[in-house]
Amino acid sequence: MTIRSRPIGSTGLVVPELGMGAASIGNLYRPVDDEHARATLAAGLAAGLRYVDTAPHYGRGLSERRVGDALRQQPDVVLSTKVGRLMDPDPAITDDAERDGFRSPMPFRMRYDYSADGIFRSVEHSLQRLGLATIDLLYVHDIGRYTHGDANDGYWQQLTAGGGFRALERLRDEGAIRGFGLGVNEIDVCLDAMGEARLDAILLAGRYTLLEQDALDALLPRCAAAGTSIVIGGPYNSGILATGTRAGGTLHYDYGPAPAEVVEKVRAIEVLAERHGVTLAAAALQFVLAHSQVASVIPGIGSPARVAQTVALYDEAISPGFWADLREGHLIRPDAPVPGDAR
Repeated sequence: MTIRSRPIGSTGLVVPELGMGAASIGNLYRPVDDEHARATLAAGLAAGLRYVDTAPHYGRGLSERRVGDALRQQPDVVLSTKVGRLMDPDPAITDDAERDGFRSPMPFRMRYDYSADGIFRSVEHSLQRLGLATIDLLYVHDIGRYTHGDANDGYWQQLTAGGGFRALERLRDEGAIRGFGLGVNEIDVCLDAMGEARLDAILLAGRYTLLEQDALDALLPRCAAAGTSIVIGGPYNSGILATGTRAGGTLHYDYGPAPAEVVEKVRAIEVLAERHGVTLAAAALQFVLAHSQVASVIPGIGSPARVAQTVALYDEAISPGFWADLREGHLIRPDAPVPGDAR
């Protein structure tokens, strides 16, 4: 089975429609040993998931170390990492207790810095952790009120008046990177950023999914006009679109317990999926790829078995009748493109 490819803006980069998010191999919520991480990355690359996204935040450098080891001497792999957090050495960290969601033993403490100096230092540090000579794409990580609340104004000033965007433009103009954009969980800050700089791509997590299509109102049309590609993170909305509502235990949505109205909507989608013999997670994965502005979807993948499962979901045949029933039942927006629509 061949994974199709799509371009990233005007960068010249081409990425597979299905890539790998590497937070899990940074020990997200649970420890993962080096051998398991190597096997996961090797399985993904062998299956054609040759776009890998990582970040300094993922395990405070651990994910970048592991990704770099896997990608070294691997041709034709697109790599993205992020800026906005610096990792300061901290000798007080001597265990792998959970910090910022990661069970990593890396002895560093995170500090936000979106300034020009912070951007340049972050890139230098990432190259050293990766052990690679180049990075293809840089995303400004978690800028916006979703993460920072009232503190965002100060960080936004670092990115704008403080030269953060200018630093990214210089890196792109000089050929040190092929492109840059944002890696965020909200729409408004993307629109703000597009007024400040030409973005090649936006990694949008959780805000364009089978459950949420508000990005159709302003963001996706503006991206189409600007030639900005979208990479979809969090296609399962923190898990509920992967597990469904009947798996037992806490149902997760948007990094927390799912509210009742979300559970009700997923349950209604499940009923239609069962009627048509469709796997819910396959519908979630394929739905986002129906939009012409979406270049790739990068679910978090933490094991070789998950690689195989994700590829099978991508390849699952879904009848046009399922998508028609979703529209008729007002479970997706009528203007949301679905697989099979003319692109």
